[in-house]
Amino acid sequence: MCGIALIVSGIRLELSALLLHLHSTPQALTSEQLVFSIDDLKAALRRRGPDSLGSKKLFLHHPRVSCPLQILSFVEGQRVVENEEFGSQQIGEGTYCFPSENGRTSEVPNSAAELHFIGATLQLRGTSPIVQPLIDASRNILVYNGEIYGGLHIGSDENDTEVLLQTLEKCCSCNSHLNNRICHCDERGKLSVVDVLSTLKGPWAIIYWQDRTRTLWFGRDAFGRRSLLVHWPTVEDPRFLLSSVSPISSIEQSSDFEAENGTTNLRFWEELPCGIYSITVACPVHDGFMVGEVKKHEWTDAMLEELIKWERNCVEPKPEDLHASRCKIKTLRGQNGMHSALSDILPCEAAPIQASVPVAAESVLFALRESVRRRSSLHTIFQADTCGVQKDLVPVAVLFSGGLDSMILAALLHECLDISYEIDLLNVSFDGQTAPDRISARAGVKELKSIIPSRKWKLVEINSDLSTLTFETKHVMSLISPANTYMDLNIGIALWLAAGGDGWVYEGHSSSNYCQRIKYKSKARILLVGSGADEQCAGYGRHRTKFRQGSWVGLHEEMKLDMQRIWKRNLGRDDRCIADNGREARFPFLDEDVIKLLLDIPLWEVADLNQPSGAGDKKILREVAQLLGLYEAATLPKRAIQFGSRIARESNRKNFGSNRAANQASAGSVVISTKSGVH
Repeated sequence: MCGIALIVSGIRLELSALLLHLHSTPQALTSEQLVFSIDDLKAALRRRGPDSLGSKKLFLHHPRVSCPLQILSFVEGQRVVENEEFGSQQIGEGTYCFPSENGRTSEVPNSAAELHFIGATLQLRGTSPIVQPLIDASRNILVYNGEIYGGLHIGSDENDTEVLLQTLEKCCSCNSHLNNRICHCDERGKLSVVDVLSTLKGPWAIIYWQDRTRTLWFGRDAFGRRSLLVHWPTVEDPRFLLSSVSPISSIEQSSDFEAENGTTNLRFWEELPCGIYSITVACPVHDGFMVGEVKKHEWTDAMLEELIKWERNCVEPKPEDLHASRCKIKTLRGQNGMHSALSDILPCEAAPIQASVPVAAESVLFALRESVRRRSSLHTIFQADTCGVQKDLVPVAVLFSGGLDSMILAALLHECLDISYEIDLLNVSFDGQTAPDRISARAGVKELKSIIPSRKWKLVEINSDLSTLTFETKHVMSLISPANTYMDLNIGIALWLAAGGDGWVYEGHSSSNYCQRIKYKSKARILLVGSGADEQCAGYGRHRTKFRQGSWVGLHEEMKLDMQRIWKRNLGRDDRCIADNGREARFPFLDEDVIKLLLDIPLWEVADLNQPSGAGDKKILREVAQLLGLYEAATLPKRAIQFGSRIARESNRKNFGSNRAANQASAGSVVISTKSGVH
């Protein structure tokens, strides 16, 4: 999809139950007051290039006011007023008017609270366009940003959001969640809202008004693969806000120095912790405010609970386990006759496997293949957009460094996408052709072409100079917020530029000494990203450190910590930076089935950090790469995008004077403040 937002005013929130659940305190706004308007949020979402942008304003009245609930709809310049009693009518700009009993119009009655929903839709599924927010016959309102790959059946001609709204309309409305009572509606064939959301597979963020219970539901999936920021009410700003992204206008309101450095809104927003939340608006009114208690609900799907706990049964190997595992990989590497494990799908381009290979790696290959297929199958892409379009359309691209993870995704995408389509490989560099990621990307494309010559691969080389990115840096600061370190900024800029897909491609054949450099901008709306591979397969340097300090148990605990905080450290930030370019990030390594499978595999089969870098780290993914015939990629060491693109080096020189000074200051973790700034 694209993005969602909500502004709630006139409701006093009771947060005590939530604070007990989260064991933390929502951040208070300690800097100057920031004023976000509905137009600011719309502008931030409109930047993402949605196919449609709409909003609905819901008015809640005091119980003493005898007036039906009113909903105002706004769709790209036109306003539609919907009234429970009188139906709907279009009105022009100006005063909001409603029909009265005598047929005349009247002003909107004084309301105790307002809820303003905004939905921006990048349509990627279904056969007809939709405009969010959606409202059903029961006057429930939904804005949804996500994809559904399981848990709820979505037909090949259906849209996720529409099907989800239909399902939620059938949910129980007994309000058992208010007092933690057991819901018995399932005995009558009804599920709760929590039940429905708990079973969804795929990334999502949601805001849903259940009218019958006067309950606002909101939340994000268990791994935080879709961004959702929250502003809890403060003395300075008593509104409750949710948004997929922070508006850049907050920076423009600040002083000249702060505006230049983009630092003022860092404490206004926070990442909403993963989970399902509700606010039921009660009738009592205190000081002119309605009252709503915020509650966080437990997931009701047993498998999802297991994935969140991220516990592995087999952590510490016996000596014979390690010996057997290492013998298997030696056998696999010694198979000179094996070309690719794709022979069953592409018999003309791959030779059969000539000897036994690790069963675990084959299982992971199968799970990853299905994960990529779910995220790239054309029947799940907005069909009205692809019908009759020429076959050179690029529906899916890969964030591409030429490293292990992106090479696996590129090879699997080839399997899942019709051979007539091109595949764009987006690569960013801050050091021209000499950046490590540019060198490995070119080598990676060469390897892909050697084993899959029938596919047209396009390496999109995106070159940038950090010293010229003044406005862009300020803008990316708003995107990464509330993340606020130099490392976050470096990663954010690199991701934002790469996802923009605006670079150069080389056309022609090097063998004929004719190769033309052509300006090119990718039109792909879906971007496959390798996030989650390092966390689950021990790809970071700190994993090796923990292994040396605490052996296998220490390694497992560090990987568990990474997976349980990935929503806060990585995914929200990355989703915002990529979505700003009108593309949707999809994370095949974070598919629920892939996560479960990797947890079921003994840790020493996933990684063996007794082995050197480029072998023992992410061992199972290296085996998967070899099954795909990617022998060169299978030996590449891990390299983070900020180092591979060399933006970290340029940032260190720009902001600290030298790499040495930056290292001494631990520059990556330094918080960008008005004292240090982004020079």
